[in-house]
Amino acid sequence: MDNSTIEQSVHILNSCDDTATKASKASENDPTEEEASGAADKSIVKLTKAERRAKLKKSKKEAKKQGKEAEPEVEQTPQEAVLAEVKEDLTAEEAFESKKNKLAELGIALLADPTSNTKSLKEILQICKDNNHAIVKLGLLSLLAVFKDLIPGYRIRLPTEKELEMKVSKDVKKMRFYESTLLSVYKAYLQKLAALEKQSSFQHVAFRCICTLLDAAPHFNYRESLLGVVIRNIGSPDDVIRKLCCSTIKSLFTNEGKHGGEATVEAVRLIADHVKAHNCQLHPDSVEVFLSLSFDEDLGRAARNDEKHKPQSKKSKKKKHYEEARQLKENDKKRSRQELLTKTREEVAADYKAVAFTPDVMERRGMQTEALSAVFETYFRILKHTMHSSTSRSEANASLSTGASEPHPLLAPCLKGLGKFSHLIDMDFMGDLINYLKKLASGGSDSENTSKCLTVSERFRCSIVAFTVMKSNLDALNVDLQDFFVQLYNIILEYRPGRDQGEVLAEALKMMLCEDRQHDMQKAAAFVKRLATFSLCSGSAESMAALVTLKHLLLKNVKCRNLLENDAGGGSVSGSVAKYHPYASDPNLSGALASVLWELNLLTQHYHPAVSSMASSISSMNAATNQVYLSTISPQQAFTDFSLERPESFKPPSEVTLLYQLG
Repeated sequence: MDNSTIEQSVHILNSCDDTATKASKASENDPTEEEASGAADKSIVKLTKAERRAKLKKSKKEAKKQGKEAEPEVEQTPQEAVLAEVKEDLTAEEAFESKKNKLAELGIALLADPTSNTKSLKEILQICKDNNHAIVKLGLLSLLAVFKDLIPGYRIRLPTEKELEMKVSKDVKKMRFYESTLLSVYKAYLQKLAALEKQSSFQHVAFRCICTLLDAAPHFNYRESLLGVVIRNIGSPDDVIRKLCCSTIKSLFTNEGKHGGEATVEAVRLIADHVKAHNCQLHPDSVEVFLSLSFDEDLGRAARNDEKHKPQSKKSKKKKHYEEARQLKENDKKRSRQELLTKTREEVAADYKAVAFTPDVMERRGMQTEALSAVFETYFRILKHTMHSSTSRSEANASLSTGASEPHPLLAPCLKGLGKFSHLIDMDFMGDLINYLKKLASGGSDSENTSKCLTVSERFRCSIVAFTVMKSNLDALNVDLQDFFVQLYNIILEYRPGRDQGEVLAEALKMMLCEDRQHDMQKAAAFVKRLATFSLCSGSAESMAALVTLKHLLLKNVKCRNLLENDAGGGSVSGSVAKYHPYASDPNLSGALASVLWELNLLTQHYHPAVSSMASSISSMNAATNQVYLSTISPQQAFTDFSLERPESFKPPSEVTLLYQLG
């Protein structure tokens, strides 16, 4: 075989190897399965490069499509699902820990050096915008703690444009930057809280921050915004929010040294406007906060004493200035020295007044007068609203005769406040107040519908307040309270245990009967007979309060002890009315002196041993004894001692029983 033949054979073998190599590479790149190996080999050999690329792309798209369709069908094992969930929790927990540590670092840096780390305030505020609710709450509470420590004891006043143009030292610039940054972040923080307090998930945290800031720094900037939010929610249906707001307002009233009384006046005025806007339909706590107010009665005296030492007219002022000027002209040195001293004293007084929350007597008196006027304006508005709403409702329901009464939520705290501040009421309004109370508590024909729309306890409270006002202004007022006695005489029989408040009944008996200075025999006998009848159909606590009052009346009115006699014709003293009228509405016309206390005989068989012992003690009183001594036990104490539903209340110790017997 010659060399040329060998070379040709080698060339053919090499070409076959190249073809096989290309075919194998093409088959590796093609992910699709071939339907027939021979046909596939022929097609691969015949396709061009462009056709092979297009076919390869098409096959890849189909493979991806098939993979996506097959993905949902692939079920993850329980172990893999648990591992994935644990990984997510670990990642979230790590992020939470890192942000929490960041908040701690920023807070510590701020408290260590506030002026150098002022920008940390903005960073904490930025963290409060996180999507994680827990991080947001931590950020809000962190800023609250920081602001409580950083807020200065004065209101920040930003410099004016002229002041900014002046050249100042580096320390002044640094302080200005710190104060402006603190104030701007504080404002943004309050805006953030105002936005979050409307979201249910952040309400409690937001109100906690708002109330704490107002309580800790009532003197600082934006106090009006904080007060507005708190007063708007002082009657919130949410117990937590309402208690937070009420406790904050009470703290403002009791700690006036923090703000000098200015916040008190603003809060009282806002509450008065809030009550007016809601037409007196609020939670009782909204007005009950007024009971935490305290007024200095010596301010008026001090002001009057100061006015005595001051000139009373412009003429005297001019004369005084003229004499001072003449004396100063005589000695220039003395004049210059006097002017310098006066100027220095004025500057010192102005600086002291700016930094101290202790206004002078005149300012303090003015603020107290404004607060008092707002309080009594609110109280009188509640009384008027109660009268008008009760009358209108009773007229609307007159044909139905349902007996349902419209609730008056603010009446009870209003009456409590009137009783507490009765000695501060202006005498010009005292007559109107007594008339309002008389219309609310009276059962006469003119206001019969009104009284039916009030509860028994509310009508009792009206009478109690009227007697409290009279007791506080005994020397200045001369008002007949007979209508209140008539109302008490009739409403005693309307009392129902369990429905009405027994402590209010006991207070009314103590205030109106035990502490009454007038000794009218007919009236006292009528109440003795009515209380004995009441004791037959009441609980043990109410019966004890009534019997204690009954015994007090018999001890104070000796002639009324004739009711204990058991003559055939009744009592030996009949008075102006010869016959007893049990259904008379006026105690003076009942003729109770002609009756006998037969109820005591039944009460001696009472199921409660204390009531039985008290009835026996009253029955054994001697009518001939002229010695007058009063009981040391009040109706309120008697009601409290026997109102507890305990087993031992039915078997009191012998010493307690003896104490009630002896009175």
